[in-house]
Amino acid sequence: MSERKIRRALLSVYDKMGLVSFAQVLREQDVELISTGGTYRVLVESGLPVTEVSQITGFPEILDGRVKTLHPHIHAALLARRHSGEHMATLERLGIAPIDLVVCNLYPFEAVASQTGVAHEEVIEQIDIGGPTLIRAAAKNYYDVAVVTAPEQYADVAEELRASGGVLTLSTRERLAIRAFRRMVEYDLAIARYFESLQDAEKFPLYFDMSFRRRLLLRYGENPHQHAALYVAADAPEVSLAHARLLGGKELSFNNLLDLDSALRIVQEWTVPAAVIVKHTNPCGAAIGESLDSALSKAFACDPQSAYGGIVGCNREVDELAAEVLTAPGRFLEAILAPHFLPAALEILRSRPKWKQQVRLVEIGRLAQDRPNELDLKRIVGGLLVQTPDAGEDDLLTSRVVTRRQPSEREWDDLRFAWKVVKHVKSNAIVLAREGQTVGIGAGQMSRVDAVRIAVNKAGERARGAVLASDAFFPFRDNVDVAAQAGITAIVQPGGSVRDAESIAACDENGLAMVFTGVRHFKH
Repeated sequence: MSERKIRRALLSVYDKMGLVSFAQVLREQDVELISTGGTYRVLVESGLPVTEVSQITGFPEILDGRVKTLHPHIHAALLARRHSGEHMATLERLGIAPIDLVVCNLYPFEAVASQTGVAHEEVIEQIDIGGPTLIRAAAKNYYDVAVVTAPEQYADVAEELRASGGVLTLSTRERLAIRAFRRMVEYDLAIARYFESLQDAEKFPLYFDMSFRRRLLLRYGENPHQHAALYVAADAPEVSLAHARLLGGKELSFNNLLDLDSALRIVQEWTVPAAVIVKHTNPCGAAIGESLDSALSKAFACDPQSAYGGIVGCNREVDELAAEVLTAPGRFLEAILAPHFLPAALEILRSRPKWKQQVRLVEIGRLAQDRPNELDLKRIVGGLLVQTPDAGEDDLLTSRVVTRRQPSEREWDDLRFAWKVVKHVKSNAIVLAREGQTVGIGAGQMSRVDAVRIAVNKAGERARGAVLASDAFFPFRDNVDVAAQAGITAIVQPGGSVRDAESIAACDENGLAMVFTGVRHFKH
């Protein structure tokens, strides 16, 4: 039988949001209500007729409520198969009435376990026993029983009950069962991860489990022949694309999301106003300024040709002046990411340029000073590579000058800026910068000296007086020679090559300052 009339429901929830309204819908359909503990009290206080579980089981709640639904009169009522004559005869002989619907959500283990300073015993008390048992029993017998595990499911279930006169289809019961089993996976994983964290002092546990939920089906992947979707983690940080709001423009694509994520990571490097333009996950222009419009103007000036059709990231709200820069004549953008867009800026972005209805406006929320310390994951065939993020300390605080000439104060500022940018450029990576602005970027080259040549070519005359940042050491002095010929005055690099002495000598011959950080920033 594909349809099942709901005649009897058991309600036992920790999160009471929407409970009373949903229970009222059940009563409208003449559903008998059974409940426990705090849920029972809330329903009684709302004036709804409800039977306490202890009246069904003939056994009181014990052990501070730890044991209340773990009883044959409850679980037999859930697990009995309605088409089985033997099962139904057993229920009748024992005086047990079937239960057709379970409404249950669990103790907030994840929320409590993630808090700092919470005692171990308090966390342990949030491990739900009766709830998961109810949910599993109902979900296993989904052919006859429906199970609702979250308040956000109430509206759809209530609508179907009202439209059908108290009936839920097999398709609905199956869908609810899938979500129930998925919730059990999430819950059990959270508990397992908590206990593993107590036993394993290493950064990487023996088992690596994560749970993601699909948020969006995308038009296609990196290319039109590839299918794609966006999944978000249950514990996704608030400031992330998982929670961003699309305020206007076309739907986000797979490549948009990759580029937006790169833009977000880059602009979070600075507390001063900063802007970046990203193409194919690489910055083609980045800058800081006294205001966002100033930073944007400088970022676009780095490589105007590559900026066309780019993704823009901002670490300040977009105001009217910033919007004027973004919509300057001849500019076309795919997406703009910012903490917030002021109404006057939105009006300009939505009405002035020819691409007004196409550009995606992505509001990310107020950027936090401390970025999420999420592990970095890369899929390989048959496995997963996991590493800690390339983030954190300012490497130049512990750097050392290895040349006869020391960098000037201006050069130090530019070296710090360039070093933050080069970390986000695909290797081999070279960044040229001056006065808080990139002037040339060489990305993703197999030969480091080719990356230097590309950056120098992009910069042109702007390379004179600029500084250079390299994500890894120079294997040969030819990198310095090309930089010196272009007019570069200072270089920051990790050092560590067997030919470091040759690169240092080349700097001294040309009057360049060179700083070794001792830290590499490969980005594959």
